[in-house]
Parts: sequence; C-alpha cells; structure tokens
Amino acid sequence: MTETFFKYLQFEKRLSKNTLSAYQNDIGQFSAFLKETYEVASPTDASYPMIRSWIIKLTEDGVQPISINRKIAALRALYKFLRMQGVLSTDPSTKISVLKVSRRLPSFVREGEVSLLLDSHPVANDFEGIRDKLIIELFYGTGIRLSELLGLKEGSFNLRERTVKVLGKRNKERIVPFGASLGPLIEDYLVKRKDVSTPANESFFVSAAGGPCYPMLIYRLVRRHMAATSAERKSPHILRHTYATHLLDRGAEINAVKDLLGHSSLAATQVYTHNSMEKIKKAFNQAHPKA
Repeated sequence: MTETFFKYLQFEKRLSKNTLSAYQNDIGQFSAFLKETYEVASPTDASYPMIRSWIIKLTEDGVQPISINRKIAALRALYKFLRMQGVLSTDPSTKISVLKVSRRLPSFVREGEVSLLLDSHPVANDFEGIRDKLIIELFYGTGIRLSELLGLKEGSFNLRERTVKVLGKRNKERIVPFGASLGPLIEDYLVKRKDVSTPANESFFVSAAGGPCYPMLIYRLVRRHMAATSAERKSPHILRHTYATHLLDRGAEINAVKDLLGHSSLAATQVYTHNSMEKIKKAFNQAHPKA
C-alpha cells in the first residue's frame, strides 16, 4: 500500500523528487522503528502511542524539530491517503502536534560583499572556469533553486528576452528575467560546452566529463566561491536568500518577489522582509536622537 501511496504523491500531488525521497525515507524509518520496537509489520497497524513514542525517540536522539515536523507531515499524508482509500477508518496521527521551531533569519551575502562573491576567484578562460562563474551569477541573478538549476536545458533560455524558463516545485513553470551581463556569459559557456558534451545530453550544465552536473559538484564550487564572504552558511540556497533580500532592500514589491522565487504563498516570501526590517532598525538606532 505504501508503494501506491508514493505513486499518488508523485503523480497526483506532484511532489518534487526531493520531497518524495524525504517522505520515503521518513516512512521507511518509521516502519523500521515499528518492527524493532513493537514487532508491528506495517504503519497501517500503528497506534497513536506508537507514533508518539517514535517522536519522543527522535527528539531524544537529537533530531532537529524541523526534520521531525517533516516526518510528522509524511505520516499525516500517509494516514490521510489510507483513510481516503478505505484502508483505515481512523487516523492515529491526528493527536500528534508539530514541534515548536525557533525561527532563524535567512543568512545572506551583504551587498558590499557581492563583488567578493562574484570575483573572489580568477576565472580561467576554459570550460570549468566559465561554467562555474555562470552558475554563481545565475544563482545570484535569478534566485533559482539548486534542483531548478540542474533541470535547465539549452532551450530554457531566451537570450533575446533575457529570461529563463524554470521548472519549480510541483512541476510549476515560471519565467525569470536576468541581467544583461549574463547573456554573453551564457553564449561563451555554450561554445565551451560543445567541446565536452554531446548533443544527446539535454542538461544545460555538465561536468568536465560531459555528464549532467550533480548536486555535490554544485555545492563544492559554490562553497569555494563564497569562501571570501562573511556569510555564516555557504550554499546555493544562501544565494537564493541573497537574491530575495537584495530585491526587497532596494524596494521591490513583495508579490513580485514571491512570483520570481516561485513561492506558492506570500508567507514563504515574508521571511525575507525581516532582514530588511533589521536593516531599518539598525539605521534608526544609529541615527535617531531618541533611539
């Protein structure tokens, strides 16, 4: 039944590959816990106390609340599906409450350090040098996610209109504009790409061996380029935070930023306004006589 559930998530709910994989791991971990602790063969036979004891064990093992909440979400989705299919008459997860999560402001690269980010490493005029620079500039210049970058094809770009078509979460497409400086860099990369990849490879970003780029390769090059910045964390997602924060700091309308980021709700975008508010408060405290 769990296989049917995962197919439902993939084809009906259209969850992203990463979310689907996370849900599979979460439910697999819960199934293993049930067998080891209670000798229960399937989540369909679990009770509320069993689920609660798993949550307690995860907490005692030091699993972060945000990860535990995702596991709870996975179980809730499973039991909702099982009730919908008539497999269960009651949902054992209804009394489970999510854990409180301390909200951290998104880390980002400050505007004054952007030149360090973009120019911290001399760019060799070879395939990898041009590719790596384009990846960094694309993350900062469009705010796209890592999974979205890896899904780009050559046809995703419209150089005349200076836009890129992105396939986001739940297979939702959106068009994101980019700056004039990216056009020549994309053209230069395409020339270099012909030397290492075959036309049959549809992935826009490829490795030096000619295959599609993979997440760890992107993480490594991003961390290398961000080494000169003071950002607490160094990852592709921090460049997405930086893109959103800089847009809002310079007066971009929040609904426009929401659409550019591909958020389904405004609440997901509003977290970036806290960074802008912190900047405003700092200016007030430094300048106002009554601060």
